[in-house]
Amino acid sequence: MALRWWCWRRGCSWRPAVRSPRPGRPGCAGLLGSRAASDTRAQMPYFSLVKTLTSVFPNVHSISQFPQRTPAVCCCSQTQSGEQYTDPFKLGWRDLKGLYEDIRKELCITTKELKDMSEYYFDGKGKAFRPIIVVLMARACNIHHNNSRDMQANQRSVALIAEMIHTASLVHDDVIDDASSRRGKHTVNKIWGEKKAVLAGDLILSAASIVLARIGNTAVTSILTQVIEDLVRGEFLQLGSKENENERFAHYLEKTFKKTASLIANSCKAV
Repeated sequence: MALRWWCWRRGCSWRPAVRSPRPGRPGCAGLLGSRAASDTRAQMPYFSLVKTLTSVFPNVHSISQFPQRTPAVCCCSQTQSGEQYTDPFKLGWRDLKGLYEDIRKELCITTKELKDMSEYYFDGKGKAFRPIIVVLMARACNIHHNNSRDMQANQRSVALIAEMIHTASLVHDDVIDDASSRRGKHTVNKIWGEKKAVLAGDLILSAASIVLARIGNTAVTSILTQVIEDLVRGEFLQLGSKENENERFAHYLEKTFKKTASLIANSCKAV
């Protein structure tokens, strides 16, 4: 572990702070011995310092446990100018192929008008931001635990549920805000009216609940139902505010977490 830590810090400078002797302990100038020894080790190469510390403290497995009194700048932390970053959507889109088709299959409705309203936003024109985060988290967990890059069926179901809950909240938000357009087209409430839009949002939530029940994991059910509660509480918080400036900022943070961050965080936790 110490060698791995040294590799990460390779090329860095290390300058320990000089410690003055403690009262009643003459000659004790620091962790390693006398003042002269401390000054000598201040110029010691880092690898030699690591070897010395590990020999003095054989039971300590990680050199990172020693406190540092002076910050060190590591050359490894600098971004290389020619470094290429992988598009996260390219990494995970293979697992989300047919996402909106599968969601529309879950919305198996015989009434044509209700079907059109429920599928209105599942036209493939959304960013699918939340499902892609869920997919990447699932793949990272699978590689770590199972050494497998394949996504499990229940994990993909969580991605579907996240998108369905998010879309249902958009339908309801548009009613509350009396919005007239979203994603470059008229909102559900503008076309079919507010009452029917509320019912369409409820239907999407009920379909997501059915998918959640099929997973059959009580922990996942508890986590994702918390998201729905947070969405309601967050919308309620948005309707009010605080007079005090400090309270108003705390109110804003809580509202933002419940309306936006809770769905992302808990969906990642569920996989």
